[in-house]
Amino acid sequence: MAHRRFAVLLALVGLLLPGAAAAICDVTYKTQAGDTLLAVAERHYGDAQRWTLIYYANQDVLSGQQVAPGTDLYIPCTGAMPTTVPDAAGLARDMAVDATPAPDPEPEAVPEPAPAPSAGRRADLVLLTGGNYMPFADRAWPEQGLAVELVSAALQASPSPVAFEVMWEDDWSRHLFPLLDEKQRDMGFPWVKPDCAATPEAPRCSQFHYSEPLMDLPVMLFKRADADLVYADDADLAGRTLCRPVGFFTHDLDRADRRWLSEGVIDLLRPATSEACFEALMAGEVDAVSVNVFLGAAKVVSMGLRGKVVPIDTPLSRETLHVVISKTHPRGTTHLYRVNAGLAALRESGQYTEIVARHMEIFWERLN
Repeated sequence: MAHRRFAVLLALVGLLLPGAAAAICDVTYKTQAGDTLLAVAERHYGDAQRWTLIYYANQDVLSGQQVAPGTDLYIPCTGAMPTTVPDAAGLARDMAVDATPAPDPEPEAVPEPAPAPSAGRRADLVLLTGGNYMPFADRAWPEQGLAVELVSAALQASPSPVAFEVMWEDDWSRHLFPLLDEKQRDMGFPWVKPDCAATPEAPRCSQFHYSEPLMDLPVMLFKRADADLVYADDADLAGRTLCRPVGFFTHDLDRADRRWLSEGVIDLLRPATSEACFEALMAGEVDAVSVNVFLGAAKVVSMGLRGKVVPIDTPLSRETLHVVISKTHPRGTTHLYRVNAGLAALRESGQYTEIVARHMEIFWERLN
């Protein structure tokens, strides 16, 4: 498989767990009854948090995050950490696209990726993204982020490539409205797709088209290590109090098969920041914090909570990140075709897996 070509280094673990042995990687592991991805990561890396390395390397054989007994999982090795990655404090910024990071009054354009627009004229396709969303988009991150590299590579691999450029606006609240809605920029990324089947009238559904998924975004429950909270199915959380910051999406908490908010099944605390959520967790004010796996892991490390806060094995939901374009854009269908065809070409060639795996390695190595 293509993703095995890059996995040639045997990484030593033990940065977090005293006495941990060398990672057992670049191997195929047949799962056993009761296995979870976190348990497999603990066994092979000595670090359960690295389960996303296994998850993204095996999406062709996994059903969501569930692991059926007898499944052959490829265990990739982790590479060396680049020296240009931001520090842990930078990693721990809020990384949810529905949050509103501090605005940048003068968003700057990054150097145009190939194929670059001709001098003196605007590119045929102008893409919009923003910073403070690591590992997906940030100008200080290698290749300016996983999503930036994926989208750029997809457009270059599309059957009808055009000149394009990536523009940055760190105030995410301006992306959909007015910048994309008014066609001041052509396409934006990476955005979580809401449940448009249930809420077709929602502005994000009625006014925007979504590409095929760039990648999955597991949303986890983080609990105190000494808590007895379990989550095998939704009934386990009835009467519990969860925390998710203001500005983050909540459609996964109130969907067709899960009316937690509208029917009062759970209580939801919504402070201004994700740090406040973890502080409330440690104070015993909430049962769990619910954020995406990358944000949660970064906060656990930056707030000194490793060993005190742990993720629950079963993800709460599986969201997907997309490129979006206004439904009234005159070339919307054509541009979406380019992105979708390019993503398909990346997956077919194995380049998609290599890009994702490299950024996963950077993220987890940096946290350690």
